[in-house]
Amino acid sequence: VPASFMLHDRNGDPYAEFGVGQTHFSPGSSGLNILDHRSGEHREAATADFIDYIKVGDQLKSIRLLATAFSSKEIEPLVSDAWRLYLLLKHTTKAYVSGAFSEEGVPRLLQLMQLYRSDAADLAARPMSICTVTASGQFSYNEDSCGNLIDFVEAGIPVEIVPVTLMALNAPVTTLGAAAFHTAEVLAGVTMAQLIRPGAPTLFGGASAAFHMQNTTSPMTAIEALRLTAVGSLMGKHLGMPTQAYTAFSEARVLDAQAGAETATGALLAVASGMDSVSGPGMLDYLLTFSLPKLVVDDEIAAQALHFGRDVRLEDDIPTTELIKELFAEGHVLVADHTMKHWPTALHLPGPVWDRDARDTWASKGELGIGARATAEVDRLLESYEPPETDPAVDAEARAIIKSGLSGGGELPAER
Repeated sequence: VPASFMLHDRNGDPYAEFGVGQTHFSPGSSGLNILDHRSGEHREAATADFIDYIKVGDQLKSIRLLATAFSSKEIEPLVSDAWRLYLLLKHTTKAYVSGAFSEEGVPRLLQLMQLYRSDAADLAARPMSICTVTASGQFSYNEDSCGNLIDFVEAGIPVEIVPVTLMALNAPVTTLGAAAFHTAEVLAGVTMAQLIRPGAPTLFGGASAAFHMQNTTSPMTAIEALRLTAVGSLMGKHLGMPTQAYTAFSEARVLDAQAGAETATGALLAVASGMDSVSGPGMLDYLLTFSLPKLVVDDEIAAQALHFGRDVRLEDDIPTTELIKELFAEGHVLVADHTMKHWPTALHLPGPVWDRDARDTWASKGELGIGARATAEVDRLLESYEPPETDPAVDAEARAIIKSGLSGGGELPAER
């Protein structure tokens, strides 16, 4: 298994390297519903919502990758995975995390990706996506998972092997026992990938949860599940593999204190454990609901987690003799040469969704809570979005690929 690999953007330029000590955040990718930032309504997601998501996500700095985050209600389920990917490729150049809903869907996804490369060999040499392969539980992979694994790996697309390890349900309730089950399931998928294509880029992934018997729910943000997620990352690192997990999201229904606490805990543990790829920002309600205000809040949480995870090293600060002299002479080190040189990188100054103002300043801005500030930032990003140029011939061919999978030759949804 390669210790590292590079994803490229839609244009073919190097974009994000995995396995080199850098954590990359991407939105979660299993949503069905949207929490409408305009009305507050919880409803089925539509194509217009997905395009809004791309417009916002394209401009985020710390959520470096995007994902086929949720499905649109207007498109047939058989081609829903391809429709999401088509919209993503049309409206952003960012690399992304994706996956197919069935074995039949993979060829369409590969066709869509290849439209932005010269041929299949070029796509394998410059992949733009990580694709998810999910274990079925009880140390097995079903027919769709095996088919997806074979097709993606043969095409040279990096894959993340993701068991859904449920502590107390399909795995031991204790951490080390669950980690042993989890590792066995991952390594089964990794072994298959390497047999299919030796040297295939593969991530040690996971979607760990705890089965809470009292509520018959399986929260992935339970603290014991987050502990297992971190252990999984450390195990993958011990084996010399890039690592991935679903974390840095929340089971809360709205953007509230629980949402912030669960997301921040997951993000910090991911960075601290050296995780390479984090899937989760933007998601609420057991990965079923997507929220644009939460996505911009999560971008700030990701920024702070990444800042926390920087290497601690000498930066002209040890020995401290000169700085002590400055402190005694001036009473502070505010304008010391060392401060002026290092403050831009040493300090993280949050963006507009985070409140660090003096109280009077906060009051002068309308005394807004984080939900209102995040909603305003979503509206600002929607207004400032600039679409990438897409060749009309490529766009027409992409639409034809998806239409060929529709039953009865139906029409594709309107994009607005």
